[in-house]
Amino acid sequence: MSEHTDTDTDGLAPRAPAGAGTGKGERVADWLDGRLGIHTLGRRYLRKVFPDHWSFLLGEICLYSFVVLILTGVWLTLFFHPSMNEVTYHGSYVPLNGVRMSEAYASTLDISFDVRGGLLIRQLHHWSALIFVAGMLTHMMRHFFTGSFRKPREVNWLFGWSLLFLGLFEGLFGYSLPDDLLSGTGLRFVDGALLSVPIVGTYLSMFLFGGEFPGHDIVARFYSLHVLVIPGIMAALVVAHLLLVVHHKHTQFAGPGRSERNVVGAPFFPVYLAKAGGFFFLVFGTLTVIAAVASINPVWQYGPFRADQVSTGAQPDWYLGFAEGLVRVMPGWEITLWGHTLVLGVLIPIVVFPLLLLFIGVYPFLEARITGDRREHHLLDRPRNRPVRTAIGAVWISVYLLLLAGGGNDIVATRLHLSINTVTWTVRIAVFVVPAVVFVVTRRICLGLQLRDRELVLHGRETGVIKRLPHGEYVEVHQPLDQARLHTLTAHERPGELVEHTRVSLDPPRRTPSGSGPSSS
Repeated sequence: MSEHTDTDTDGLAPRAPAGAGTGKGERVADWLDGRLGIHTLGRRYLRKVFPDHWSFLLGEICLYSFVVLILTGVWLTLFFHPSMNEVTYHGSYVPLNGVRMSEAYASTLDISFDVRGGLLIRQLHHWSALIFVAGMLTHMMRHFFTGSFRKPREVNWLFGWSLLFLGLFEGLFGYSLPDDLLSGTGLRFVDGALLSVPIVGTYLSMFLFGGEFPGHDIVARFYSLHVLVIPGIMAALVVAHLLLVVHHKHTQFAGPGRSERNVVGAPFFPVYLAKAGGFFFLVFGTLTVIAAVASINPVWQYGPFRADQVSTGAQPDWYLGFAEGLVRVMPGWEITLWGHTLVLGVLIPIVVFPLLLLFIGVYPFLEARITGDRREHHLLDRPRNRPVRTAIGAVWISVYLLLLAGGGNDIVATRLHLSINTVTWTVRIAVFVVPAVVFVVTRRICLGLQLRDRELVLHGRETGVIKRLPHGEYVEVHQPLDQARLHTLTAHERPGELVEHTRVSLDPPRRTPSGSGPSSS
């Protein structure tokens, strides 16, 4: 009888059968591999190559911040009581002794003042949330401007977009749990948004709050969503996101030796794993230092929530500031139809809010449909080589920042000693004017940078050395670019927009098949 051995589908050498002469550890490893395929997976994926570029670290910041959020969140659940039952506070914070408050608020004070290390963990959790969302937004914009969302990564783009969308609401639910006056003011905003929904708005509000605002169930319901439902969905999306990154292989910027069919970089094990491990502790340490020295969400200064009070200068966390800005800059329009009042001043903003996010989510499909580009792309674009896409991204960011300023119109007016009406009208006008200006300016800057790259390729870099020619003319000496730099500047498709607006062909010099340098055409 002949012996049969299995061979990996990727052409790796077959495993040697377990037998005499092997150590106990090897036999255990062979036993596990025969049932779990660990050795096969390890040979395939531990040597997977990852490119090296600083912008790729943005995704790691998101991942490590999420890990810190999970760790600190689990710790906080051991001491937090998600209940709105009223108690009388008697604790270490003397100014609030004898004050009636909810159990949720009282337990938050206990975590902050009576649990060893509680305040540090609370602040670490909150800072991690802010940096997690900031990292996701920055990471997503990096993918947007470099075009890494193109085929075959559209689904992975949707996973990342879903993580950002869920992260916004996860943050809202999280900072609403302490039941302090600031978070209660934010919940009042949520209640107003729900009530503006035609026909079903009152029912939605009653269902969410368990009765008339503020109700008795909102903290318990937000707690379940915050610690169970949304984190579970986000964890599943993170795993799916990482699996697709491995499946599709990592994108990379153009350069010598890099093509659509390969990846140039360091192997996952041991090089990338060592770097990733060190970077995790660097992120964790940085977050801890920030939490230790920078106070955030001092709920004891706000006091417990009361429905008849509103915090002065109340602002949401930065990532939801643009949603409040939509409401604050919107005129207070109302119309009455068939005996029902539609509060357009709130209804229109809560419709525009998801549309702004939805536009970014579906953009890969819009671009593919408009350009007709159905090819696979594994090399990243330089933003200057895609002027329209870069301009659209800049417009989206400008709208976001303008609405963020609008959400803090009272703070801006107070700090700059301006009328709040002046600030509000400025933002209203700027929302329509600034995006158009940003689009034109960004696009022209990209085209100008393309022209500069063309000059560098054709004539080289200016040296500042002036030379006099035999016939008396003075010229500046140019230094030719090295082959690696020439490859990087010319390894992209010719942008069609330049041809539309100029009579002279601005094609980059053609490269020889061997990639040795630009041709002398």
